[in-house]
Amino acid sequence: MHSISRIPKDDSTPTTPGAAPKVGFVSLGCPKALVDSEQILTQLRAEGYETAKSYDGADLVIVNTCGFIDAAVQESLDAIGEALAENGKVIVTGCLGAKKDAAGDDIITKVHPKVLAVTGPHALAEVMNSVHVHLPKPHEPFIDLLPPQGIKLTPKHYAYLKISEGCNHRCSFCIIPSMRGDLVSRPIAELMLEAENLFKSGVKELLVISQDTSAYGVDVKFRSGFWNGRPVKTHMTQLTEALGELAKSYGAWVRLHYVYPYPHVDQIIPMMSGGHILPYLDVPLQHAHPEVLKRMKRPASGEKNLDRIQAWRKMNPELTIRSTFIAGFPGETEAEFEYLLDFLKEAEIDRLGCFAYSPVQGATANELANPVPEEVREERRGRVMLLQEEISKKRLKAKVGKTVRVLIDEVTRSGGVGRSAADAPEIDGVVYVKPPYEPHKKLAVGQFVDVTITASDAHDLWGEAE
Repeated sequence: MHSISRIPKDDSTPTTPGAAPKVGFVSLGCPKALVDSEQILTQLRAEGYETAKSYDGADLVIVNTCGFIDAAVQESLDAIGEALAENGKVIVTGCLGAKKDAAGDDIITKVHPKVLAVTGPHALAEVMNSVHVHLPKPHEPFIDLLPPQGIKLTPKHYAYLKISEGCNHRCSFCIIPSMRGDLVSRPIAELMLEAENLFKSGVKELLVISQDTSAYGVDVKFRSGFWNGRPVKTHMTQLTEALGELAKSYGAWVRLHYVYPYPHVDQIIPMMSGGHILPYLDVPLQHAHPEVLKRMKRPASGEKNLDRIQAWRKMNPELTIRSTFIAGFPGETEAEFEYLLDFLKEAEIDRLGCFAYSPVQGATANELANPVPEEVREERRGRVMLLQEEISKKRLKAKVGKTVRVLIDEVTRSGGVGRSAADAPEIDGVVYVKPPYEPHKKLAVGQFVDVTITASDAHDLWGEAE
């Protein structure tokens, strides 16, 4: 999942004397980084700063970076360079801010020594301190201008709810724990209040995210919090149940991302029959062969994953499973790769992303023997995606003739574009909706409609609204 919010270039003018100072914002990376950006923007607004719509109109620019893979690092460095060239006063935060090069030097200041300050991810206080130093806050912030749900970078009808920060796993290909630290779960009462404010503001779909959603509460030993006068444990199952009840009262959806296949996830599947906890699980499996998973230091085995997927589908045949995989991991033999293909044929993952292994500075996987040549990595990735195209085409074709609930994201001349329970925003497919024949019935963004599916391809669906 990748999101980007950039500042357009125009001829706006900087802040005039006496006006509120303006901060430009560039947000790169995954939904977890997007939530960090939203928190910073919310605090800026609370303190009376305004958000600039252009580089020229900003007194200062904040760039929230991504540093997970080489392509993301370069995109972040380019964005910082653009902000420096267009504005000159730049504060950098995010994952790239926590990364060092092979010599142990800070990557950002080495490439862009003129940046005003650099922090790592999830560093609201440090970012605000830097803003205060270089752009003093207004004397009388208008706190009442801050909406209860905070400042959001997503469309009004959906939003991300980050339930924890950091991760306790030490996967050999990943450097997230070195940048974001160990698991820190947010208090459940705080999450429920945020979710309620989001629903009150008009959010129709809440996407639950973290580094490891299934581990929510492990760090605090699943202690109880309170919501609406009753105790609720800091645990994935009780959080999901509470969010489902809340979503029901607002006629909204809750979608679960980054769910590791731990045994207690089995308890979530029955909650997906009520129409509010969506029958959708984003499960980052990464591979299927036991030896590859062992080299990856993943907290699961391929055989158990297949059994669990099959058991979940028996509990809820409507379940959509999304996952990501890595092809060409160091030491991956042709036989181990073929094992992965066989797993995919049997598991029939509905939505799948595959990446050719990319060495990441600081990852322990770089030290593994027998690295796979780049051309082989790319060729294997291509084979996975060709197989997945056939699987997806088959599974989507089975939906033709059925009626599905669709949330409208965009209204077009020919109707609308929306998503079903099987489609997360920006990473999955869409449903192209032909509006009802009645002239007084028009589609609207954020509206739920029942759609009869009339056609499909390998990624998307087409249908007619009832």
